[in-house]
Amino acid sequence: MKILQNVIVSQVLTESSKNQLLDRYKTRRAQLQKEGDQLRFELRKLEKTKKFQPASLRTHFEKEINSRKEKIKLLEFQIEQLEILPIGSELKEREVQSIVDVEVGANWDELIQTKTIVIKDGIVSEIR
Repeated sequence: MKILQNVIVSQVLTESSKNQLLDRYKTRRAQLQKEGDQLRFELRKLEKTKKFQPASLRTHFEKEINSRKEKIKLLEFQIEQLEILPIGSELKEREVQSIVDVEVGANWDELIQTKTIVIKDGIVSEIR
């Protein structure tokens, strides 16, 4: 029998991976800022047309703009934390699922034990 099991993928922080993560966070932050600016522009444009009720229109757009602001705050916090972390730290990157063979007589405790894949500079360096 086969079952699905969650596997944690961790990344070892190196200078290269740290720089890549910082670039990814900063790019995402810039994208969210552009989206916020675009939403503000669209709001002003739609308010001038007077085709929609201003109160509901503003509420909808403010909700979207605030959502982007919260994501930007989270990214700025992640950037600060990443800059503090020492090289060699392990970061949980994601979880993936793996297929595990279950056979009669297998040790259940070993089968269900959480597995971890450790990646260093894009290469699998360890499986625990």
